[in-house]
Amino acid sequence: MANALYDKGREGFLDGSIDWDTNTIKVVLVDTNDYTVNLATHNNLDDIPSAARVATSGALTGKTVTGGVADADDVTFSSVTGDQSEALIIYKDTGTESTSRLIAYIDSATGLPVTPNGGDISVVFDNGSNKIFKL
Repeated sequence: MANALYDKGREGFLDGSIDWDTNTIKVVLVDTNDYTVNLATHNNLDDIPSAARVATSGALTGKTVTGGVADADDVTFSSVTGDQSEALIIYKDTGTESTSRLIAYIDSATGLPVTPNGGDISVVFDNGSNKIFKL
């Protein structure tokens, strides 16, 4: 699977229920042995089994939306242990898993897969023209 946006994430941007620069947006590090992505039917964080969620970031900071391109400051997951992780999932955090809308699935980033060893894992978002993703 290549990097892609979830259908409900796209819908959220179009209907205004997701506002990249004002909503709380987080990233979850995912073990794909425990999660098989389905961009059409997976809508919210509760569609990702807990066993697949290796670590969750704090809220993204420094978010921008210039030219329809989503960007944010790089992220660090602190003191990560658990299964090897092959993907990142970006989502809007509402505080409730069943309403925390999935936005993007990223599995072809530099450094993936990564095997946690108890240390920090840094995610450096792409600095190219499409940054994290482009609508």
